Amino acid sequence: MTEHKPVESWLTDMDGVLVHEERAIPGAAEFIATLQRSGKKFLVLTNNSIFTPRDLRARLLAAGIDIPEDAIWTSALATAQFLDDQRPGGTAYVIGEAGLTTALHEIGYVLTERAPDYVVLGETRTYSFEAITRAIRLISDGARFLATNPDPTGPSQEGPLPATGSVAALITRATGVAPYFVGKPNPLMMRSALNRIEAHSETAVMIGDRMDTDIISGLEAGLRSVLVLSGSTGEHEVDRFPYRPTRIVESIADVVPLVDALS
Repeated sequence: MTEHKPVESWLTDMDGVLVHEERAIPGAAEFIATLQRSGKKFLVLTNNSIFTPRDLRARLLAAGIDIPEDAIWTSALATAQFLDDQRPGGTAYVIGEAGLTTALHEIGYVLTERAPDYVVLGETRTYSFEAITRAIRLISDGARFLATNPDPTGPSQEGPLPATGSVAALITRATGVAPYFVGKPNPLMMRSALNRIEAHSETAVMIGDRMDTDIISGLEAGLRSVLVLSGSTGEHEVDRFPYRPTRIVESIADVVPLVDALS
């Protein structure tokens, strides 16, 4: 990483990097404080579309991590931005929660079940069979199919839960129509995040805990990457992938000194 231009901006995943099951990972609060002290631009990214940035700020603050609301970028916000760019002022049938519906309302989208331009699938705590059936029929009738992210499962205290990717597969099997996924590993998520903080890929780093989402999306967007071993991908799994992160560390605590070292 020292062979590159000085790092001016940092992007980081949230779950598995900063928090784990509502608890702060040691070093997370110090990392954010170090970024704020240094004046570096930064953004916290998450594929989770359930919550608004305000909700997530409160969740992180409860864990002892103080992050401004405008420094949180979700797949719901990236999806809304994509729709606003592609078909401004459109209509959508949405399966999701406040994070997604609020983001679409804020760009002026009308949420409807009547001949929508898009069916937009996000995460929800309880997927309704009735809502999925409605989505299948609307897509079969010509609505475009969009999903916030391809994650097949999400975490819970009881174990994994089916998430957007699994429900999207069900709808695809029923309709023959595959969705366009906006969130990671789509590099579009990274590009939209960089644009939000007016950063450049050559001077930015992506921190993540998953090789198949965080690291590959950073790579494809032209960022350097740091894999932390505090989340999904174990060190023994890294060599299974045809690409590598720029650096591997145990946890976010090991990234704190890099903020100054790579400046």
